[in-house]
Amino acid sequence: MHPEHRYGSRLPLMLWVLLSRRWVDGVPVHFFAIDHRDGLVLFDTGLDPAIASDPRGYLGSAVGVFFLHRLFRWQISPQDNVTDQLARMGHDVSSVRKVVFSHLHFDHTGCIDHLLHAQLLAPRKEWEALTRPHAERNWYLRQHVDRPGAQWTLFDMEPCNDPALAPFGACFDVMGDGSIVLLPTPGHTAGSVSMLLRSNGMPPILLIADLAFELDMLMTDRLPGVGEGSEAMRVSYARVRALRERLPGLVILPSHDMGTAARLTKATNSHAPAFESR
Repeated sequence: MHPEHRYGSRLPLMLWVLLSRRWVDGVPVHFFAIDHRDGLVLFDTGLDPAIASDPRGYLGSAVGVFFLHRLFRWQISPQDNVTDQLARMGHDVSSVRKVVFSHLHFDHTGCIDHLLHAQLLAPRKEWEALTRPHAERNWYLRQHVDRPGAQWTLFDMEPCNDPALAPFGACFDVMGDGSIVLLPTPGHTAGSVSMLLRSNGMPPILLIADLAFELDMLMTDRLPGVGEGSEAMRVSYARVRALRERLPGLVILPSHDMGTAARLTKATNSHAPAFESR
């Protein structure tokens, strides 16, 4: 991606999209696998490699291909799909019970056709954004998300009884046992959520998806060049930083941070590999 995209710019978005010639190289697109006792849970599914091999067919629009080419350069192979990546982690895709989406942008919803057997959970606000007219202009590709046979469950946040999470206003307990809790973190999109993981013998882990592209950006209140609301993003930043104070040892993992994999490995070193990412 362009540095203006990642770190922000004083230039209007359309201007830097068209004029920027600089690139931030090696940006990861992580999804996460949570090995819960009741079954495997995914947080997002990453990219579909078809976006690089057949961008016109995948996007269905020459205009979309033009802007995608201006925004990104792909370094992705056919093996970088959710099934093969899970196999590398020692999991069969058929063992996935639930998939929780942080938001419904195309780089977080790849390969849904591999997961039609699983329950797919999405924030209701994100589904509303996906199904609006011309949603593709905001990088929601409904044709690859609203798939025949997909078992979608749309959720709303609920009152949260956990004092540590009260400042978020609401939460959603995915498994009903407090181990996987979703928190509203709008900013990148209006319906974006983060996932808090808590397990005995492990540090608490917060998966923040695209709330911040890098941990340092969140900690220093630096906004990226894209997002639906700078004020909402600053509020979410502040709530996450405050959560870190209330949950000592909290590990915060953005989905596009080059340091995420190493930070996760360090956090889980000498523990059972209950949390894995690719």
